[in-house]
Amino acid sequence: MPKTPEHVIRDEIQALAGYRVPDASGMVKLDAMENPYRLPEEVRRRIAAVVADAEINRYPDFGAAPLRETLREALEIPQHAELLLGNGSDEIIQILMLATARPGAVVLGLEPSFVMFRLIAAFCGVRYVGVPLGDRFALDVDRTLGAIKQHQPPLIFVTYPNNPTGNLFDTAAIERILKAAPGLVVLDEAYHAFAGRTFMDRLGEYSNLLVMRTLSKLGLAGLRLGLLAGGAEWLRQLEKIRLPYNVGVLTQLVAREALQHRSLLEEQAAAIRAERSRLQRELANVPGTRPYPSDANFILFKTTDADRAFNGLRDRGVLIKNFHGAHPALEGCLRVTVGTPSENDRFLEALRAALA
Repeated sequence: MPKTPEHVIRDEIQALAGYRVPDASGMVKLDAMENPYRLPEEVRRRIAAVVADAEINRYPDFGAAPLRETLREALEIPQHAELLLGNGSDEIIQILMLATARPGAVVLGLEPSFVMFRLIAAFCGVRYVGVPLGDRFALDVDRTLGAIKQHQPPLIFVTYPNNPTGNLFDTAAIERILKAAPGLVVLDEAYHAFAGRTFMDRLGEYSNLLVMRTLSKLGLAGLRLGLLAGGAEWLRQLEKIRLPYNVGVLTQLVAREALQHRSLLEEQAAAIRAERSRLQRELANVPGTRPYPSDANFILFKTTDADRAFNGLRDRGVLIKNFHGAHPALEGCLRVTVGTPSENDRFLEALRAALA
């Protein structure tokens, strides 16, 4: 038998398109929900000094205890909750799926939502079931509870706010899911800094609740640091799957230093929220577009011709995300990250020209 990928790689992996990141060289980059603001020069000098003194010839602190304490204070994580750190949230999602992947088990999510839930499920050989959202992307409680009853999932993911739609789901609806779930419910709060709502302070109220966060949207995307908070009985088991030294020396040191200046990060988040409001108003006045409400650092909007708008923006040096064709509920939809005022102005100017 020939030694080729077709004979060795699992069929479901061969069928995947994979996660692709377009080249953004020379573009106004508004496609990846990044914080557009750099840290001030003085903070960068402090970080440079920390990095210069780093012992990169040694393995990182295995438990990252100092970083955990910094995160606990900065993110207001309850003292009774344990923490699991990951190389971004993606690694934590993978750990959760590997830990719960009994034969025949189903991982439940909502659709449309973060594409990596479905992709990582395929990587781990787990069946993923996405429950369609309702009108204007609201959480369909009855349909979700029906899916829970049917599939008895050991693991449910809920993004809060949701990506790519930007909306916060109803709190009472999430509470019903927590009560009905036979296993873990993970709330992905990647965009917490822009929403002002959280379940972090309710970790002790629901024994099956875990809250996932990332520093990527705060302005530290290059560090690739994610975390999971929850009950010690769950985190002890998940910790067994975490690969040794998964959070590097530089990430640990730079994250600790950057979070000493979290008031600056909060100021940047406030500026993004203000620009989000302005961008929504401006988009509503662009002929042929309809923005959806957002509690994140991006806005999903529908256009009369999504491909034309996307290509026109790209031709004019502005890169956003095209969801047309990605999911039936996202037909005609594009997603733009909230940038700096000048970046947002350039986006609006290019969009008007592309749709003219």
